[in-house]
Amino acid sequence: MSPWDEYADRFFPTSRPRAVRGGIRAQSKRGSFGEKWWARRWIQTLEGFDIGSRLQRGRSYARAGQVLSIDIGHGCITAQVQGSRPDPYDVTIRVQPLSKPSWKKVAKVVSGQALFASKLLGGEMPNEMEEAFRSADVSLFPARSADLKTDCSCPDWSNPCKHIAAVYYLIGEEFDRDPFLIFKMRGMDRDEFLALLGEEAAEESAPPALPPEPLPSDAAAFWKAGPLPPDLSEGGDAITDRAALPRRLGKFPFWRGSEDLFSFLDRVYGAASEER
Repeated sequence: MSPWDEYADRFFPTSRPRAVRGGIRAQSKRGSFGEKWWARRWIQTLEGFDIGSRLQRGRSYARAGQVLSIDIGHGCITAQVQGSRPDPYDVTIRVQPLSKPSWKKVAKVVSGQALFASKLLGGEMPNEMEEAFRSADVSLFPARSADLKTDCSCPDWSNPCKHIAAVYYLIGEEFDRDPFLIFKMRGMDRDEFLALLGEEAAEESAPPALPPEPLPSDAAAFWKAGPLPPDLSEGGDAITDRAALPRRLGKFPFWRGSEDLFSFLDRVYGAASEER
C-alpha cells in the first residue's frame, strides 16, 4: 500500500456506495477484465498508474453496476458513477486525439495489409496493429499516464480515483466488443478510417478495367440463368447461430444484463422455430 493509500484510509474511511438499478454491470465476475489482447492492453495502462487499493474498489464498482452511463467520443470519455452521495459523480477521461496527417500515415501502412482491414471488420484487432501505428510514428494506446487527463467530481484527492478506475475497466470490456472504439477514442470513426483505407488502396493500384462480356447470340438464352454449382448446398443445413440476423448488428453497447444477449436470443429463436 502506498503512503497516500495509508493516509486516505486513515482520514477518508471507505464508504459504502448507494445501490442502483439498471447500471452498467461488468461481464467479468472475477479475475481479470478484458478477453482480447487490445482490451487487456488498455487495462494494463490503468494498472500501470500504481494507484493501490483504488484499483480493487474500482473493480468492485464495475461489477456491482455502479456506473450509470458511459459515452466514448473523439478524445474524450464521459461517465456517471453512483457513489455514496445522493448525486452521481461526473467522470471525464481525456485522450489526445491523433492528427489527420497521422491517421493518413496509419492508413497508408495498414492499406498494404489486406488482412488488417478484414480482421477489423470482423471485430478483431490484428496483433501487428500497434507496430503499424509505430511505423507511422504514433501510438495506438496512450504511451504514458501523462497522455491521459482524468477528472472526477468526487471528494477523493486521488486521481485516478475508484470511480475513474471503474469506468476504465468497463471501457476495456467494451473494447472487446468493438475495437474501432479505440480508434474513435483517438479521434477517428470507423467509417472515416475505412474511407481512408479505400483512398490509400486506390492511390497505390487501380485495377485494370475488365473487357466487356459479349451478349449471347440467342436472345432467348439472355433471360435464362446458368447452371448452379454442384457444391452450392454443401453444409447448408448446419445452423450454428440461430440469431444470425441480430448478430450482424454487433453486440449491444455497454450491455446491462446478467446474461449474454445473443446466447439468450439463440434459445428464443430455437424455441420459436420448433413451435412452427
